[in-house]
Amino acid sequence: MSAARSASPARSVRAAVPTLDLERELALQRGPGRQVVVGIDEVGRGALAGPVAVGAVALEFHDGEVTPLPDGVRDSKKLTARRREALVEPIRHAVLAGAVGWAEPAEIDEIGIMGALTRAALRALEALDVDLDVILLDGDVDVLSSALAAADRPAPLVHLRVAADRDCASVSAASILAKVARDQRMVELDAEAPDYAWASNKGYGSAAHRQAIDRLGPSDHHRRSWRLGSAPAAPAAPVPTVAPVAPVTRSESSPAGVLWDGPWSPQQEEERR
Repeated sequence: MSAARSASPARSVRAAVPTLDLERELALQRGPGRQVVVGIDEVGRGALAGPVAVGAVALEFHDGEVTPLPDGVRDSKKLTARRREALVEPIRHAVLAGAVGWAEPAEIDEIGIMGALTRAALRALEALDVDLDVILLDGDVDVLSSALAAADRPAPLVHLRVAADRDCASVSAASILAKVARDQRMVELDAEAPDYAWASNKGYGSAAHRQAIDRLGPSDHHRRSWRLGSAPAAPAAPVPTVAPVAPVTRSESSPAGVLWDGPWSPQQEEERR
């Protein structure tokens, strides 16, 4: 039995171990001496209810040397809730500064998810209250450079890295801070509106959550500009073949992946653990 388990590909896969290699490289590129690199990641982008949270972790490098992050830091989605919670205080003791910035559902409805992510990230950076040199941002969309350039001070370098939450320890740590903080917020909101089961689904599009929206309608904590209930989207009207077809565009308030084409959100189950 044990041999069969060890041979199973599903059980042999382990979460990637992030490093500080890229953070160190970016610090050294800025020159010798002290450099501050901030890893940033978001949590809650795909939820139907509750705020989006952006975690930020500042690391202080001196000629490439830095205090290591705690063992066990991984992409927050690859950790159990208990393990994430146990890592929060060790992370905060190891880093120069850590913070979480928020954008509420009403802000998401008003300015769109991308604008809300920018706003939450800026709030996280402000809460760090440190002079920084480099920002390492998970993903391939720069939501920060233009906003930072508008500020009345030198803007730090913003470096994008797809899967940085998996590969870069500062971003993994930021994702843990954001995930734990947002999960706690959703548990608190669950006490106000228990019928939506936010304590278990954390505001994502689970069947129970969507069915509750069908019964009760959206609450003040829902993102009302999003498709919320379990009813599928109405089919689009056919386009006459004789007329030219205009390209499909989306406004900032309705970016791709926000208003789902089917009745269920594509959010992975592991996001809600």
